[in-house]
Amino acid sequence: MNLFHPPSTSTATILFLLLTIFTLPHHKADGATCHPDEEAGLLGFKSGIRSDPSGMLKNWIPGTDCCKWTGVECHFNSTRVQNLYLTGQFNNIPGSILSGTISPALSKLKLLSGLYLLDLKNISGPFPTFLFQLPNIQFIYIENNKLSGRIPENIGNLTLLDALSLTGNRFTGPIPSSIAELTQLTQLKLGNNFLTGTVPEGVAKLVNLTYLSLEGNQLEGPIPDFFSSFTDLRILALSRNKFSGKIPPSISTLAPKLAYLELGHNSLFGKIPDFLGKFRALDTLDLSWNKFSGTVPASFGNLTKIFNLDLSHNLLVDPFPEMNVKGIESLDLSNNMFHLGKIPKWVASSPIIFSLKLANCGIKMRLEDFKPSETYFYDFIDLSGNEISGSVIGLVNSTEYLVGFWGAGNRLRFDLGGLRFGQRFRYLDLSRNEVFGKVPNSVVGLEKLNVSYNHLCGQIPKTKFPASAFVGNDCLCGSPLPPCKTA
Repeated sequence: MNLFHPPSTSTATILFLLLTIFTLPHHKADGATCHPDEEAGLLGFKSGIRSDPSGMLKNWIPGTDCCKWTGVECHFNSTRVQNLYLTGQFNNIPGSILSGTISPALSKLKLLSGLYLLDLKNISGPFPTFLFQLPNIQFIYIENNKLSGRIPENIGNLTLLDALSLTGNRFTGPIPSSIAELTQLTQLKLGNNFLTGTVPEGVAKLVNLTYLSLEGNQLEGPIPDFFSSFTDLRILALSRNKFSGKIPPSISTLAPKLAYLELGHNSLFGKIPDFLGKFRALDTLDLSWNKFSGTVPASFGNLTKIFNLDLSHNLLVDPFPEMNVKGIESLDLSNNMFHLGKIPKWVASSPIIFSLKLANCGIKMRLEDFKPSETYFYDFIDLSGNEISGSVIGLVNSTEYLVGFWGAGNRLRFDLGGLRFGQRFRYLDLSRNEVFGKVPNSVVGLEKLNVSYNHLCGQIPKTKFPASAFVGNDCLCGSPLPPCKTA
């Protein structure tokens, strides 16, 4: 029973880096105030905001120096606005939001080069077409808001753009073919919208791309075989679409620099290409939830720097290659046709691993024989559907940050009362094992629990969990099961 799918960490890490890169200093001439038209443009933007509960724009006061307003950056030694940068991490407080629309009054900021509206959640309306009136616009980051409608067909007219990110909105329709005209782009991020159709072949002309993200849409057809032109690409994120076919051969040309290759949750098939073992700079490889078959290439032994590897939910078979990874952080091989026998030594030797998922991997061993060099950083452990015996107490109790442990459908045998739950522990599934003892009061703080079909006895602590979490034990009683018998 899969209770929880933790999110991928790579996207959050990338966003943090971008926020760091684009948190720019403020410069202006001493004693000067900003241009009257630009003050009017900024105040026009503020008037389009219906709700500002965190007070992000409270210092946007008429008659004051707008170069000192939150999120406004003026050109060096000038009073002209260069960048507008507003983020949901206002004052390092997560969850700051703005509700409203993007006023066309911002067209008055004639020297604006960067518009950054990040994680504000409730900014709605269509793509702001006034951007076509700004001759110097180079950076558009409108991320994680509620913009909707189609990306304009004439988006290719913004020929000076260095970065276009509309990720995390509600845009629909196809990717405009004119996007091929944005040949200066280094970043194109259109992920997590509702875009449909195929990827325009003209994207091949964007030869300066370092970051291409189209994940989380409804794009279909084969992945275009045009990657030989992308000599500087470091991040390719196409997960969670409807792509079909095989991994295109031209992806092999990305080997020197590509750090993130994310193709999970599509309908790709065929064998995993041997050339992926040549990606020496690869940090993250996600091929999960596809229809890949055959064996994992032996060349994967060359991926010594990989930190995150997800091959789960495919049709892969033995043998799994011997890896030479120095320090894996996150590994998921679940739900293929592997018969690993034991948890690999290269996993146990990692000093930095935080997520280990080996559900239904044909593991037959005593859990006490798994002796990881470091357990302190573990967040998630999923060993469900194997033939693992012994006790989880030594492993779980040696972690500090563990959020969830899934061990359903094994032969685990230990006293449940011996488990210690850390402050972050939220998810426990030990169903269909041989666990005995009583259900400890400490389970009350969990979000999800399943200890059904074991050998537990005694009264169940008062919890919010349904009867299905406790059924099939020897002699558990009390709500939500029938009441305990009194002597």
